[in-house]
Amino acid sequence: MQLNFLSEAHIIGTVISFIIGVFAVQYVIQFSEKNNLMDKPGERKIHSHPTPRLGGVAIWLSAMLTFGALILLSYYPYGSLLSGILLGSSLMFLLGLVDDIYGLDAKFKLFIQITVVTIVFCLGVRITNLYIPFMGLFALPLWLSYIITTLWIVGITNAINFIDGVDGLAGSVITISSITLGLIATCMVPTNTVSTLIAFILVGSMLGFLTYNFNPAKIFMGDSGALFAGFILSTLSVVFMKKTENITMYAPILILSVPILDITFSSLRRLMKGISPFVADAGHIHHKLLNFGLSQNQAVAVLTTFALLSGAAATYFVSSDLIKYFIYAVGIICVMLVLNLIARNKGEADNVDTKRD
Repeated sequence: MQLNFLSEAHIIGTVISFIIGVFAVQYVIQFSEKNNLMDKPGERKIHSHPTPRLGGVAIWLSAMLTFGALILLSYYPYGSLLSGILLGSSLMFLLGLVDDIYGLDAKFKLFIQITVVTIVFCLGVRITNLYIPFMGLFALPLWLSYIITTLWIVGITNAINFIDGVDGLAGSVITISSITLGLIATCMVPTNTVSTLIAFILVGSMLGFLTYNFNPAKIFMGDSGALFAGFILSTLSVVFMKKTENITMYAPILILSVPILDITFSSLRRLMKGISPFVADAGHIHHKLLNFGLSQNQAVAVLTTFALLSGAAATYFVSSDLIKYFIYAVGIICVMLVLNLIARNKGEADNVDTKRD
């Protein structure tokens, strides 16, 4: 595959979404506290004090405002795939937002998710071929394409939601997955600028959110953020698979290995106990790590490292030329996060000193 470098739009989009995200999160925290939209401690939850749960509002808002800014800067790439992903992810965000505020039945949420997938499927976001090793590429009939696409998008979207149980975990995995999907999209021939742009805007939005989500978290992304980001990751991976005609089409399985492993083991465990796989419990991988005696930060470090290694392997799998850019991107992201966390901690310390005075 030919390597195509990132354009101005991707870099500008990342920076704009990050800056908007940092400020948006602060306003969402204040709004949530004022209106008592808090996630309270409970039996399945590991936090000990009420925490704002509408982080998804800041994530969605920063992403959408960034697309608006890019339109003004004439960087916006039009197309049905982009429309499908933006429309579908926004509908998923609204579903999650209603669930965060009022609480919804799991079966009803599943029905709405399938409906949203049906809409984006009609807009062209679908898996049309499957590569079978030693046999070649096979075109899927429409009905089978719909079933596989629906299972993948709904499964990955909910898998991202499932891992959002430890401060900083879901945001870190989403960021790494977005970087990887964005980079491998540059290897498509022709280059898929739409996928790359969406992926890097999500990276910026997630970094702004993560500044306030690492332990001790000041805000949670909630279902609104997890469903929004999960839908974007799943549909971006579908676009990659749709435009790839060899074994590398399975790279997204590596990229999303952490949520895939978690939802697979959790669902199997529940089914073996005769419980619905949609019933929430405290038996996810991150819960297991905490039960082994790891702290929240250590559990996040373990699973993030696994996601990094999987992302690096997937990047190398698609194109060995990409691996150095993956390392550069992860390095830049780490520096940005460290500097922003230092600024956050300094700001909080100054506020404490001001209150004491």
